[in-house]
Amino acid sequence: MDSEWVIDAQGLEKSYGSGASRFDALKGVSVQIAPGETVAIIGKSGSGKSTLMHLLALLDEPDRGTLQVAGKNAKSLSKRAINELRNKEFGFVFQQFFLTPNVSVLDNVILPLKIAGMGGKERRRRGMEVLEQLELADKAGSKATTLSGGQKQRVVIGRALVNAPRVIFADEPTGNLDTATGAVVEDILFDLNRSQGITLVIVTHDEELAARCDRQIYIRDGLVVSHTTSTHTGAHALIIGGAA
Repeated sequence: MDSEWVIDAQGLEKSYGSGASRFDALKGVSVQIAPGETVAIIGKSGSGKSTLMHLLALLDEPDRGTLQVAGKNAKSLSKRAINELRNKEFGFVFQQFFLTPNVSVLDNVILPLKIAGMGGKERRRRGMEVLEQLELADKAGSKATTLSGGQKQRVVIGRALVNAPRVIFADEPTGNLDTATGAVVEDILFDLNRSQGITLVIVTHDEELAARCDRQIYIRDGLVVSHTTSTHTGAHALIIGGAA
């Protein structure tokens, strides 16, 4: 990657509705994230944290501001190019698992590879490789409906990982799990960061989870109100800002 930043966002604004019903979700937020960073975005419901993640992940477009991903200006890209960039560079782990219930675990994991047009034999090889890494190879042929919550979230992580992404976005990744299972899922995500250098962007209200990240960005009323730096060895630089 030529760019210093895997994500470089400047002055992001996003509103919904119009007139009296207009809601300003983001009011000029700037974020720069280096490769290998672990970043927590923290805020209450309605603070703008999920909107920020959706913009950074190319799942939505800002009304104003600029966004570069892997050195490419998102505004200059076609919808098809954005979809290809998102599928190549990003993986997603959501609180709601979004698994297809009536197909196998393996088919759920390899869905991004199918979208990317990869051949069936290579898809299955890479899917099994990921499932073995996550200790789910024995569940490859099982339907998603037969899995526990923790197993489902590991399948979701496998689906996020199968395309070898530079960044994994995780939206409340342990929100539907008990404490012990949630801790296992957290460990898997942070191990991927340490062992493979995958950048993590985690949206959460869990202060303990946030504290494991290199940086914590606090969002309130569409603005960055503060940020903190954890004392982890080898943390990368993160610059954030918001309009007053």
